[in-house]
Amino acid sequence: MNKNHYVAIMAGGIGSRFWPMSRTDFPKQFLDILNTGRTLIQSTFDRFAEFIPGENIYVVTSESYKPIVKQQLPEMPEANILAEPSRKNTAPCIAYISYKLYELNPAANLICAPADHIITDTASFKKVCLEALHFTSHIKALLTLGIKPTNPNTGYGYIQHEQFSVSDNIYKVKTFTEKPDRELAKTFIASGDFLWNAGIFVWQVKNVINAFEKLLPEMHEVFDAEKANFNTSQEAEAIDRIYPQCVNISIDYGIMEKADNVYVIPSSFGWSDLGTWASAYENLEKDYLENAVAGNNVVIIDAIKNMVHADNDKLVLLQGLEDFVIVDTKDVLMICKKEKEQEIKEYVAEIKRSKGDKFL
Repeated sequence: MNKNHYVAIMAGGIGSRFWPMSRTDFPKQFLDILNTGRTLIQSTFDRFAEFIPGENIYVVTSESYKPIVKQQLPEMPEANILAEPSRKNTAPCIAYISYKLYELNPAANLICAPADHIITDTASFKKVCLEALHFTSHIKALLTLGIKPTNPNTGYGYIQHEQFSVSDNIYKVKTFTEKPDRELAKTFIASGDFLWNAGIFVWQVKNVINAFEKLLPEMHEVFDAEKANFNTSQEAEAIDRIYPQCVNISIDYGIMEKADNVYVIPSSFGWSDLGTWASAYENLEKDYLENAVAGNNVVIIDAIKNMVHADNDKLVLLQGLEDFVIVDTKDVLMICKKEKEQEIKEYVAEIKRSKGDKFL
């Protein structure tokens, strides 16, 4: 394993589209949504531990989730769990780990990846990651992994790349597009040069720091001013001073869409961002009536194409429903048409208004 290779697992989100299983104090990255025996963050750690030195794997998460990360990843040194004092999207999160690592090892070559994605072909994933790290180790590139699309999905952002590769299966990026409508997504698929944006990034930290200096100069200034405090006992206090001065902005919008040295590797490794209950349905085994069931005591009679998640200790009897998401937790039962599940965020906001935070 290469001592200059590092990983930052981004684990600060609240996963509101996976309510009612995902709660503000225990969000989806810490859940075993597909009943595999490992939570999403544990599976992400396992994937990277195969080819990145254990001491070089970091988690960036919210201050309040630090105890959960310690509990779920006991093999990780506590110093590698970086706590953000507030949620400011992915740009400050990536700045934190990048400036910290640069002080530790100026040759650091970093993969930044979300904690809550599903990847079923881990051998292909490892191969692509090592190709990416090799490319970024000698090219001043900001690299992202694009997923070869299988359908005109409107839940993902899209990356358009140049026709001709600059290296074996590595292409210069032309454009980024936020989530399109269905017609536009169909056009993208037909053109053949668009990929889904997986939100997995690879670069040398010195090159992403250059991009911050050029494209997010205010953020660069506040991190740069505190760099002497990174990797010391003063780091947490420094971060508490830095974060209130940072804008809430994604790395995509702040840097990737504006930089001129962005590249992409078209990839297929069984990826899903597991963003919604529908994507959980796609990734779970189905019975002969196309119901996806997570839970040991679910009995289904005359019901088809449903997504059911229930506690193993509770008996759930389902009759007559078609195309529903049914999620049963200790204090919430949600029954929602699958086609409406993109609106779960709005339902959660309505519950907050009418019932307060008790069920969130």
